[in-house]
Amino acid sequence: MIIGFDAKRAFHNTSGLGNYSRDIIRIMSTHFPDNRYLLYNPKKSNVERFVVNSNVVLKYPDKWIWKKLSSIWRQGPISGQILSDGVDIYHGLSNEIPRGIDKKRTKVIVTIHDLIFIRFPEFFKPVDRRIYLNKFKYAAQNADLVIAISEQTKEDIIRFFKINESKIVVHYQGCHAAFKVAYTTSEKAIVKSRFNLPDRFILNVGTIEKRKNALTILRAIRDLDVHCVIVGRSTSYKQELQKFIAENEMYDRVHFLNNVSMAELAMIYQMAEMFCYPSFFEGFGIPIIEALFSGTPVITTKGGCFSEAGRPHSVYLEPDDISAWSDTIRSLSSNSDLRMQMAVAGSDYAKQFEDENVGDNLMSIYKSLIDK
Repeated sequence: MIIGFDAKRAFHNTSGLGNYSRDIIRIMSTHFPDNRYLLYNPKKSNVERFVVNSNVVLKYPDKWIWKKLSSIWRQGPISGQILSDGVDIYHGLSNEIPRGIDKKRTKVIVTIHDLIFIRFPEFFKPVDRRIYLNKFKYAAQNADLVIAISEQTKEDIIRFFKINESKIVVHYQGCHAAFKVAYTTSEKAIVKSRFNLPDRFILNVGTIEKRKNALTILRAIRDLDVHCVIVGRSTSYKQELQKFIAENEMYDRVHFLNNVSMAELAMIYQMAEMFCYPSFFEGFGIPIIEALFSGTPVITTKGGCFSEAGRPHSVYLEPDDISAWSDTIRSLSSNSDLRMQMAVAGSDYAKQFEDENVGDNLMSIYKSLIDK
């Protein structure tokens, strides 16, 4: 089978969509080596983000004009290359597919991660919302099959795009291999020293933006003797956090980190006492899975997709209930036995997100589509 992937995010995105794309490509090419995998990339990346296997071929625009207009190439002209390459399945890994694919010869799948821009329009610029709506809706309506990364996303696709439920399948994503490694004490000590981490801390991971709601954590620990480490790319929202830190003299208890490798991040998870994730809304919440694989207890948001990622032994709270967050952090911080119970149960639950299960489930989806 020849499988084509939209690989733009795999090569040019360092966070969620990029990690998802890289993991899917890595898992499928490793566990199903007899297939041929074509990665359609609009332009070469300046950074080597992952190693490709021998059965993986990089594909770039084949005409000089599309090399110059690579963003347009992804939207339509790429379809000619997909046809000439004899692709059996084309999988749009990040919410969109090109127009004009010959669906008599190539089956088309799209993964839709979330419709947050519809649920929470205040977090997005109007022009971005229009672009996302156009691309996401077209993909959902015209793909042969839609993969939703959670039941929550599936419900949103049905609700907002009026897509028939029979056309949508939920497929949970995997987790980077770095989070499944048991690092040594000396390895973690090096990371602790490099980032000047405190001996005990709670952790938050994700883009530092309003929707992720890190301010709830800071408000919750204001009167607690607790350090917080926040790892992620900064946006203007960080200024709001820094203002709160200054007003409450929390300089020495809040630590912002960036430029952290996957292995370093995995070790930071393993050193954390607990993982706090009060995001208002997510498509799935992969940091929760990273925490579970790391043996780190999770406190996250009640409702939405969060229980799909964190159940059954994570703690769920309203994202703006400061008192509940404060009480729970205080309770967990002082109860090592409970933290250990949550860690063991979470690690056991995370096994369903192992590469083998993710790969087998996705291949079943591919084969069922081909068989039709």
